[in-house]
Amino acid sequence: MNKQFWSGILALTMVTSLILAACGPAATTAAPTSPAEATQPPEATQPPEATQPPEATQPPEATEPAEKVTVRISTWAGVEEAAELQEILDEINAQVDHFQIVHEPAPDDYYTKVQTALAGGTAADLFWLSQEWIAGFASQGALLDITDYLEADTVHPAADLDDYFPSILQTAKFEDRVYGLPWIAQPVVLYYNRALFDEAGMDHPTLDWTWAVFEQAAADLTKDTDGDGNNDQWGFTMNGWPPPQMFVWQAGGDVILPDLSASPVDSPEAIEGLDFYAGMIYDDVHTPPEAIISEQGFGEMFKAGNIAMFMGGATDDLDRVEGLDVGVVAVPSGPAGRQTFAWTASTVITAQTENPDIAYEALVMLTEGIHHWKIVAPRQSLASAEAIAESEPRKAESAEAIAEAVPSMRSFTILPRHQEWDTIFWGDFMDPLFHDQGTAAELAPDIRPQLEELLPSAS
Repeated sequence: MNKQFWSGILALTMVTSLILAACGPAATTAAPTSPAEATQPPEATQPPEATQPPEATQPPEATEPAEKVTVRISTWAGVEEAAELQEILDEINAQVDHFQIVHEPAPDDYYTKVQTALAGGTAADLFWLSQEWIAGFASQGALLDITDYLEADTVHPAADLDDYFPSILQTAKFEDRVYGLPWIAQPVVLYYNRALFDEAGMDHPTLDWTWAVFEQAAADLTKDTDGDGNNDQWGFTMNGWPPPQMFVWQAGGDVILPDLSASPVDSPEAIEGLDFYAGMIYDDVHTPPEAIISEQGFGEMFKAGNIAMFMGGATDDLDRVEGLDVGVVAVPSGPAGRQTFAWTASTVITAQTENPDIAYEALVMLTEGIHHWKIVAPRQSLASAEAIAESEPRKAESAEAIAEAVPSMRSFTILPRHQEWDTIFWGDFMDPLFHDQGTAAELAPDIRPQLEELLPSAS
């Protein structure tokens, strides 16, 4: 973990405290004071009494130090991730004297617990939300609007919204207001088993790869290695991951327009991307059948050496599996480019917090810390290969390839009713598509109006 950014942070925090006192959001503005009473004329001046000798000076009573405000944060972090996060919290808590951040990890049933706490008025001041949840919570009034705080903050680097990748920052917005700070932008990259390529006498994947080259390589690397008549090695694998939306983007289409006005899943570009995806999934020509994946495990098959290529997140440990020689490269290009999905999450502030100014201060300090821990930081100034390797030394050999994927990464376009949209998209569209119950061109025209009923313009 890179901790050089902590130098000078205390001085910045003290300055910010003064800024926040005058520039908090409108929702926290104090009520106006009562009008002053009419001024009374002064009483007649009385002659002074005789001067009395001063009493003996008493020593001042000892004052108690001000008690720190506790800022609670809830996350889904497991044991290892929570321990790493605690190092950042310890650094912050040691450097400020007016608040302390207390971590409340909840790795199981996280969103159920968050919703229950919000409903009961016991939510933590800060909590994590992945991209698809923020707009919905914001639309319900559950999150603190931090737009005014950010505009007033000229001190903390993490508050500079111009430094964030726009497609990542938009996941933390609702109706053009900001409700959280993204702390990760994890692009999908292509992991490949060098040994399997070498055994087949094939060139390793490069940035020049297209869909056609990738598809052919996946077929060439699918083999029956033991001669029993059944394939036991496959060139690629997919099961709804990587996201099919990624291939729609690479074909020049989209599933939700940026202005939330339509879900054009029946456009020619969307159909082309979905046809490419459906043409490979579970076919036992490029990828393993669904039953084999269920039996052996999705990522586990790559780690066992049975899959030649795997599209995974930049933070995945697939490039440091013991006994495997794994390379990393940006994903192949489609007809319209190599757009890749970036998973992102944000830290938000509950609207219930009793200390919004302090909660905001804790948020920006914590975000700065996480940006020097998680990769890839969602800020342009921290997305270089050097910054990636410094934040996560175990990714040093892959850092250049990850950085090459960054310019093409984007997140999903999110709706307030995104969970409902996802249910239709996956259950009524992708599932039958993956199981040969209809082509994309056959299914999409009936699905589009159902998806568009959930858009804000339909409400």
